[in-house]
Amino acid sequence: MKLTHLLATAAVALGMATSAFAEDKTKVGFVYVGPVGDGGWTYEHNKGRLAVEAEFGDKVETVFVESVPEGADAERVMTQMALQGADLIFTTSFGYMDPTINVAKKFPDVKFEHATGYKTAENVSVYSARFYEGRAIQGHIAGNMTESNIIGYIGSFPIPEVIRGINSAFIHARKVNPDVEFKIVWAYTWFDPAKEADAAKVLIEQGADVILQHTDSTAPLAAAAAAGNVVGFGQASDMAEFKDGPRVSSIIDDWAPYYIARTKAVMDGTWETMSTWDGIGAGMVGIGEITDKVPANVKAEALAMKAALADGSYHAFTGPINKQDGSAWLAEGETADDGTLAGMNFYVEGIEGEIPQ
Repeated sequence: MKLTHLLATAAVALGMATSAFAEDKTKVGFVYVGPVGDGGWTYEHNKGRLAVEAEFGDKVETVFVESVPEGADAERVMTQMALQGADLIFTTSFGYMDPTINVAKKFPDVKFEHATGYKTAENVSVYSARFYEGRAIQGHIAGNMTESNIIGYIGSFPIPEVIRGINSAFIHARKVNPDVEFKIVWAYTWFDPAKEADAAKVLIEQGADVILQHTDSTAPLAAAAAAGNVVGFGQASDMAEFKDGPRVSSIIDDWAPYYIARTKAVMDGTWETMSTWDGIGAGMVGIGEITDKVPANVKAEALAMKAALADGSYHAFTGPINKQDGSAWLAEGETADDGTLAGMNFYVEGIEGEIPQ
């Protein structure tokens, strides 16, 4: 009887120890606006999640929900993650900003990280990448490669992040080709291959022989491939499956180092609210291979610009630059401050059309 009791006690103790070990795992959640197989934005965020698992092994558990609409659904998903024991939640789209703040208030012990937004709280950090640095390089290449002098741009939503990208690409395309014209189509979606393809087709019909995009799928590159004699760029990921076709380079988002660092901060108790906005220099923005479709001299210039952006010797928004209405914005040699860039709500001089409200 005593032996039986001893064995039972040992079994209970072992069970408690196993349970405690399981509880020691740091649970990290990810909320995605698109599917993990989108080949772009969400695909790269999910690579970051997998990097967290690879880095910490059985010390972490990660969970994710994909294709979550911005709004009430997002708030529901975040709440569920918090209730299910998440210690840290990454919310990876601009439209998740207010839902993140709302849910964070209800769960003060959970840490939240919101991508591309600007609202913080004691338990909410924000992070983004200086995508406009990559857009400058794309603009340089596009301005050199267009033969029609019409560059098409597919915008997702008219938010500062997207407007910055349009302006940066336009400025650098115009520097090398004063005759360049931008035609902009707003898709009002981050990920909708059918809408993105339609937008690309419209731009190509309007004479664009270069397509830039700030949407998440490979559909614009597929449309460019179908049209022939049209070039484009990978968005958020390399989209290398098109590199033997229209894709001449890409902007690559590398979230893995940030996700690993912030997860580690939760694990060791050093996590604090902060705002992070890194670019090419820090490795958060990468430039994909520039293919041989790009003339050698243009490729060399693009790589030199990449190096200058990385070491800080060049800023993508360096004056003289006027606003669309012709009023002065940046004087000769003056560079834009982060506050203005973060809230950018105007086009630069030379871009036609109005920003939708």
